[in-house]
Amino acid sequence: MNKKMTISSIQKTKNVRPLVMITAYDALFAKLLESSADMILVGDSLNMTFGGKSDTLSATMEQMIYHTNAVCMGAKNSFVVCDMPFGTYINKDEALKNSIKVFQQTPADCVKIEGGEDKAHIIKYLCDNGIAVCGHIGLLPQSVRSEGGYKVKGKTSQEQLQLIEDARAVEEAGAFCMVIEGVKAKVAAEVAKSVDIPVIGIGAGVEVDGQVLVFSDMLGLYEEFTPKFVKKYLNGATLVKDAVKKYAQEVDLKAFPTEEHTY
Repeated sequence: MNKKMTISSIQKTKNVRPLVMITAYDALFAKLLESSADMILVGDSLNMTFGGKSDTLSATMEQMIYHTNAVCMGAKNSFVVCDMPFGTYINKDEALKNSIKVFQQTPADCVKIEGGEDKAHIIKYLCDNGIAVCGHIGLLPQSVRSEGGYKVKGKTSQEQLQLIEDARAVEEAGAFCMVIEGVKAKVAAEVAKSVDIPVIGIGAGVEVDGQVLVFSDMLGLYEEFTPKFVKKYLNGATLVKDAVKKYAQEVDLKAFPTEEHTY
């Protein structure tokens, strides 16, 4: 069994080796992923992959707590990050109240919130009150409606400067690491160099401090669409469908159960 990562050991990976982060939403998959992942993110992306919704915005605090507990049960030796859902950190008092719920009701190691300079005061308030925070800058899925879609960041010099300012603000506020999503690779590399905490990329190139993917994307289980940055390491949907089809055929032919599977 791998030794569980800590905030200190996560920070020490900076410029040493890339961090491996992957999402999980239940005990079954969390247990399967635990041996390979440094960190498991209970992402509000579960609203899409598990809930069938078109975005993450309707995920609730209760859902996140439920799924975080499930993940922690399956991967008791993993560093678990709980996504704070949309609307739960609109100000520092709401953020602290809801983060305390996560810490009191789950074994999660930290919370993750989206935003850069605009959320730095909230991150600082949480950290000052004993809440460990993972930041999230760049493309912000919880802002998809206000921005009119999922838009790659870092295309202009102004956006590049803002991303660096966002990263520095998140670091100075006390976050121990951050996710950077949907950012031009060269810009993401500069952002990672601008701070002393790990910057974990998703759709942000290879020259950052780690990578995160949604497990159902990388395993080929989510068929609705595949983002450009996703590599499918398994054709999971086809494998599952073929297995279920074979089961159905054997039931129909009374080829299952055989004597081997009968009491």
